[in-house]
Amino acid sequence: MTEFLGDIQFAEKHWFWLLLIIPVMIAWYIWRLKSMEGELNFSTFSLLKGIKQPLRAKFRLSLFVLRILAFTFIIAAIARPQSRSSWKDSKTEGIDIVLSMDVSLSMLAKDFKPNRMEVAKDVMMDFIEVRPNDRIGLVIFGGEAFTQCPITSDHKILKNMFEQVKAGILDQGTAIGMGLANAVARIKESKAKSKVVILISDGVSNMGEVAPLTAGELAKTFGVRVYCIGVGSKGKALQPVAIYAPGEYEYDYVDVEIDEKVMTDISNMTGGKYFRATNKESLVTISREIDKMEKTITSEKSFTNKAEHFLPFALAAAILLLLEFIFRYTIFRSVP
Repeated sequence: MTEFLGDIQFAEKHWFWLLLIIPVMIAWYIWRLKSMEGELNFSTFSLLKGIKQPLRAKFRLSLFVLRILAFTFIIAAIARPQSRSSWKDSKTEGIDIVLSMDVSLSMLAKDFKPNRMEVAKDVMMDFIEVRPNDRIGLVIFGGEAFTQCPITSDHKILKNMFEQVKAGILDQGTAIGMGLANAVARIKESKAKSKVVILISDGVSNMGEVAPLTAGELAKTFGVRVYCIGVGSKGKALQPVAIYAPGEYEYDYVDVEIDEKVMTDISNMTGGKYFRATNKESLVTISREIDKMEKTITSEKSFTNKAEHFLPFALAAAILLLLEFIFRYTIFRSVP
């Protein structure tokens, strides 16, 4: 209780001036008791010896005390008790990560159910969920690259932006070098000791002004570790080969070609790893690998808003008034 009151301040302290009524109430109560006293004349007090004062007479002041306490709590509730607002410094351990995802139409291939894009999104959303202390950003690429969400610790916003990602929303093609270079640009200024890019693609780089290995050298220069994931099954996969209208495609079986050598070279030169994602276990493995990396301590400031705390005082007043009412008409009831 002491700790609770220590955190409380009153927004409208002027209401406490009403507490000056309490001395008036006490004076009135004393005057009223004296005015109700009567006199009896006895020749001797010997007849009164052995008569004990009734218990209810000893505690007759309790009703008045309960009323005074209830009045005090009512004033305290009206004065708007609030918890103090303050800045709080907190430290959490985490790393900075940028997810760079291929959004070319081939990501709609049906060798994953319902398709590669939806499976990759689901797994990466789970990955974000289990890393609450990391700052994470999102880059998407096809024939060009685009920053969908800058690095942030607000994972709710990141997930909302991730849900809006659809295959085919950028120019067609696979610009792995642009996707990686854009991700490196988003993370290169980070002060974290560990900086990571997770690049997900299902094809061979055939577009872009930056070659994949050049982007890999750029990542190495800025100390960014790159994990590359080739998404796709072995052999042939049913995927879009022609567009009839937005959202309407002609599908056919096409050989699955992934630029595994280039992505392996990029991962090796930056200290990361290459994974072939034929199922969800590949991304689970990546999560375990990243967990082994050195974490950096980041300081954050959070602001706590004021909260109203009138209810405990109002409840206390109500309970005291209820007790006063019950005692008055039971234990201390006056018989005419």
